Amino acid sequence: MLSSMVTAAGNGGRDPDRRRSLLDAADRVIRREGPQASMASIAAEAGITKPILYRHFSDKSGLYQALADRHIRTVIKQLRPEFARSRTDLRTRVEATIDTYLDMISANLNLYRFLFHRAGAEDSRTHSHMATIVRSLGEELGAVIASDGTVADPVRAQILGHAFVGMVQTTGDWWLEHHEVDRRQVVDGLVDVIVAAMAGTAAAQDA
Repeated sequence: MLSSMVTAAGNGGRDPDRRRSLLDAADRVIRREGPQASMASIAAEAGITKPILYRHFSDKSGLYQALADRHIRTVIKQLRPEFARSRTDLRTRVEATIDTYLDMISANLNLYRFLFHRAGAEDSRTHSHMATIVRSLGEELGAVIASDGTVADPVRAQILGHAFVGMVQTTGDWWLEHHEVDRRQVVDGLVDVIVAAMAGTAAAQDA
């Protein structure tokens, strides 16, 4: 009891369990209604009014950012072990990482569209917050590339890390709107580009 009171005090008096239940309510509504889900529907799902909903997150932007933290960081957590498998050959690692990413965004389509197509476009602070989270993944991937030894120059490794993250994200976004395109084509195309870029860089270093 005391520990929960201390935690709530550290959150400005907001109960983290209550915040979690409100985010759960938001998830249910967004999954059900899609990216146009209203704040009124989310509040109704939680059994409260919109002002009370916002109060738990400071404002609507705070709610958007909390949802971004919850879901984008979950995606990153799932991707991390895939591209960090140092004992697996490069092509297999890249393919597994891209497959995992496409699995997650297609399985959570409404949440993905809500965050990237609505919240990010509607609120500049949320857009900046999400960009920072995605950028951290590029930095992490760049560090993995450098530590593998394939790319000796750490700056070059960072450039490749950010380029690969951006390419996969934008291509995945395009694919979600073009399901007539075979998923295997998308994965193989991305893998070919990434492996070729890595091989080209390694060859240039050895020359």
